[in-house]
Parts: sequence; structure tokens; C-alpha cells
Amino acid sequence: MYLTLALIGFLGGLITGISPCILPVLPVIFFSGGVQGARGSTEMPPVSRWRPYLVILGLVVSFSVFTLIGSLLLALLHLPQDVLRYAGIVVLVLIGVGLIVPKIEEYLEKPFSWIPQKNVGTERGGFVLGIALGAVYVPCAGPVLAAITVAGSTGRIGPETIVLTVTFALGAAIPLLIFALAGRRVAERVKTFRKHQKGIRITGGALMIALAVGLVFNLPQALQRLVPDYTSALQDQFSNSDQVSKALNLGGIVNAQNKDLSKCTNDASSLESCGTAPDITGIQQWFNTPGNKPIALSQLKGKVVLVDFWAYSCINCQRSIPHVVAWNKAYKAAGLDVIGIHSPEYAFEKVPANVEAGAKGFGITYPVAIDNDLSTWTNYRNRYWPAHYLIDAKGVVRNVQFGEGNYAQTEQLIRQLLTAANPGVRLPAATEVADTTPKSGSTTPESYLGTTKQVNFGGSEKYSALTKQFAFPAELAANHFALDGSWSLETQYVQPTGPDARIRLSYTGNEVRMVLAGSGTVDYTVDGVKKSLTVSGTPNSYELVKTADSRSGTITVSVPNSIQAYSFTFG
Repeated sequence: MYLTLALIGFLGGLITGISPCILPVLPVIFFSGGVQGARGSTEMPPVSRWRPYLVILGLVVSFSVFTLIGSLLLALLHLPQDVLRYAGIVVLVLIGVGLIVPKIEEYLEKPFSWIPQKNVGTERGGFVLGIALGAVYVPCAGPVLAAITVAGSTGRIGPETIVLTVTFALGAAIPLLIFALAGRRVAERVKTFRKHQKGIRITGGALMIALAVGLVFNLPQALQRLVPDYTSALQDQFSNSDQVSKALNLGGIVNAQNKDLSKCTNDASSLESCGTAPDITGIQQWFNTPGNKPIALSQLKGKVVLVDFWAYSCINCQRSIPHVVAWNKAYKAAGLDVIGIHSPEYAFEKVPANVEAGAKGFGITYPVAIDNDLSTWTNYRNRYWPAHYLIDAKGVVRNVQFGEGNYAQTEQLIRQLLTAANPGVRLPAATEVADTTPKSGSTTPESYLGTTKQVNFGGSEKYSALTKQFAFPAELAANHFALDGSWSLETQYVQPTGPDARIRLSYTGNEVRMVLAGSGTVDYTVDGVKKSLTVSGTPNSYELVKTADSRSGTITVSVPNSIQAYSFTFG
């Protein structure tokens, strides 16, 4: 498993390392990592022969750390996601100025005086330069980096994620190291370079400052647009591999508690035996319990338990929850205990007040555990919203249902377990809740708008945090969306930065909903008919279209600057 992940991480990094997104950092790598590290200068003191390696090592270390735990640390500190990037830009400017003005370099090196090799930032070392480059290099994303970022931001950092991160960073760094060594080789062979080290320092400093300024104004984006993405076909072939997709689905680690869960099969028509139910662990807080105190499964021996993983803005969960609520109401007196494990997809779903408001809106009165770190999700090796784990009176998992549907069968299994636990129990009639699960392939797939999970984008622009201006394409493919106007693309949502920002969606289904946050009025047009909705309070899913039968159509949504758009969901 680790060997497979290491290979996938390395290949993914290597593809990224030769892609156009690394072009802006190449001049800095060439001059400050390579040429400046040349030996044989007649002007300057000898430099470390390890300088190119130290620059790349710093890049690998910072790239790995910032990518793996950067989002998690920023969330803990309540800081914007761009803090690390701008910190790297500031360091680049300082080092660049230090290379141009030696006196300033002396001041920059004082904080590192405890390190035996004092010239860490500019002359002999280069490790700090690599750290700064790693911070600004992080936005260069791909499928492997997206998986790492999601794992890091949700706290699911284990050996698998670390292996994937480190090997990805190494793969991405190898082309840069080759470029730096080539720069050093050129400088050592060309006499002019050896004689003009002072000019090399100034050139390297100027390039660093230019890179920093360019990053602030997103100029590298223009450069990338001018250069065709010559790795796109390779990237698509790599990311669309079934083996890669499966390996990048990082989730729970197999442990003594959950090792037998794989014995359960999805959509099973009969009870199975899949080991003792894993613990409910790492919960931030509970509600709908006496005194909002925690519940342990060990307290519920003798009861049949249904553990339901959900997220309040997830449309799949919204269609599933009425069934769970009905089962709780019908069978609680007969010995069924339902526990909802709220495992968030989005940052706003981590706010307890939002979760409680969402639960109240669905009529949820059974206990809910807020699993913000996805600890219980991981302990159950879960992958889906929603997911139901049915546990018998002895604490053994007897059925697992991933995703929507199969409600009648699940209810029948609940009734069997209740009868087995108490043969004399009198059960009510089966519940009658309509199954609104869409047929597979009959609706547009859920369309996320954030950069880390984006799917179904049909515009011509590169979908990246660096892209700020969009325009609708002449034709929009079915089941795709496009942006128009000025937008800021964040990891989980998009938000307008100028007037007249719009999203156009081509869809199929009988229900279209949009997950929105913020406050304001959203105007939209459905096949020529103008409508509007008011967004306020708890971030939630808002209905745009609801028809009796499935149909295809186009929606154009005008979004004000005060609104964040997370996704489209369909029914």
C-alpha cells in the first residue's frame, strides 16, 4: 500500500514539476540556486557546494509542511488561507533586497546566528530561500495535492498521507534540482559568470523581488495562459486511473476496532456480522442528549443502534434524513437508538450553532455528535455522505448502507434486530416515506465550486486561485457550469470580487439546489424566467428548481459580493 502511494505521489509530483505552473520560479532557481552556487569565483568568497541542494531541500520541507498541515494550522489560528503564501512572498522580498544590499543581508542573518552555517538565507546556504519558494509554490495544484490538502485540512494526517506528501514533494523538486544544477554547471564553465558574482547576486535578488511582486498581482497567471499546458494529457491520464483514484481516497486507517467492517457489503439484503462497532471518538460536542453529555456505544448494549453519518448541507443527506427521522420516531419505544454523526464537508458546517439549526430544520430529535475532526468518520473507515451502520443489541455491526436508497430493506433489517433483541416486542407498521433517490445517471452529478474539489467546470479558463477574471463560453456543455465576471476562487467556495458576477449551469434533474453562505439577494434566470431568493443566517442549501419530472435546462445565477457559493446539488 505505502509503495503504491509513494509511486503515485512521486509520479504526480514529477508531472507537476514539469508543468507550466513552475515556470515563474525557474529564473530564481537558476540564478540563486544554481548560478550563485557556482565555484571558482574570483570576486566573492567561496560558496557552499551544497547550495542548490539546500535550496531544493528547503522547498521540499516547506512544500510538504504547508501543504499537509497548513490549512489545519490556519483553521486553528483562525487565519485566512493566504497567510502562508504572503509570508513566503515577504521572505522572498527580504532575501532579494539582502542580495542587492549586503548591509541588509547582515541584519537578515542575525536571527539565525545560532546556526553554525550563518549565511542561511543568501550567500552560502539557501535553505530559507527554499522555504520561501515552497510557500509560494504550494498553489500549484493537481489531483494528488488536492487529496493531501483535504486530508490535512480535516485532520486526517496519518502515515499514508505523509508518504503521499513527501513523495509528491520529492517528485516535484527533482526537475527543479536538475535546473539548479544546470545553472551551476553553466556558471562554472562560462568565465563571465565566475568573474561577475556581484552582478549575479544583484540579478538573483532582482528576480526574487520581481517574482514576489508578480505573485502579488497574479502575473504568473498571464504567463501560464500564454504557454499551452503540455502536461494536461499526461495529467488527465494519470488522475483518471482507477488505481490512482482509489489510492487517493485517503480515509480511515484499519485498526483493531474497524478491521472487520469490510465483511459488510453495501446494499446487503440480509444481516451480516462485521465485528464489534468501533467507538464514537474525537467528538467536539453533543446535543439532543440529557445535559448535552456524551454517549458511548457501551452504554447502549441491549439496544439496536443506527449510526448515521451526515452533513446538514449535503443534498444526499437531506433526502435520507426523513427516513432516519421516521425510523427514530416509529421504533424508539421498541428499542432503537439513532445517533447522528455530523461530519462536515465545508468549513461553515463545523460551527455547532449551524449544525443545531440544520438538525432542528430537519426535525432531528435524536442525539447528534459533532465530528469536526472526522475522528469517528475515520474510525469507521467511512467514505460517504450519508452512511448508515446498523448495530445489534450485542454491539456487533450487522449492516452497512453507503449513500442513498435501499430504505425499505434497511427498515426491514431494523425490525429483524428489534425482534431478535426482544422477541415479544410489538412493532408498529412500517414507515411510509417516499424514496426520492435519483436513478443513477439520471441527474447532473454534484458540482463543487471550491478549487480542491471542483468538478464539471466548463469554462475555458484555468480553474485556479490565481485566476480572477472569467467569461462565459460561447457554448456550455451539458452538466457543466461556467463563471462570468470577477471571482475569488477559494479552496471550498467561490465569491464575487466585482459587480455583475454570474454562474451559468447546464443541468438535468427535477431539483436543483445551491449551497450558499453570507447574506443578500441572489437573482437567477431559469430558461428565461427571472426569480430571486434571499440568503441569510445559517449557510445552507437553497432550492432553485423543483419540477414534477426530470428535465434538462440552463440556470444563470447573479451572485452579489456578500455571498459565497459552495456547490450545486441535484435531485
